[in-house]
Amino acid sequence: MACTKKHRYNTQYNNLPVDQGGVGRHRCAGCAYEKGYNDGLIRKEQLDLDLDSLPDSQAGTVRHKSPHAAYAAGYLNGVEDSYK
Repeated sequence: MACTKKHRYNTQYNNLPVDQGGVGRHRCAGCAYEKGYNDGLIRKEQLDLDLDSLPDSQAGTVRHKSPHAAYAAGYLNGVEDSYK
């Protein structure tokens, strides 16, 4: 399945590291960020980034971006927002 969400063009992902290899190749960094953010909001303690559960994406600013870094950034932002 391919991601069709608008976050694929969000410029916030421009700063993520490039990842063109490994199991995260072509996975949507925007969806990884959202998953991390939601896990951070509830301050989930057992983290599990199941890359196979993320849709593929070859479009926009998420193209070839690290889903691992995106998840981590989302998690941090979610934890920070959970204190507001």
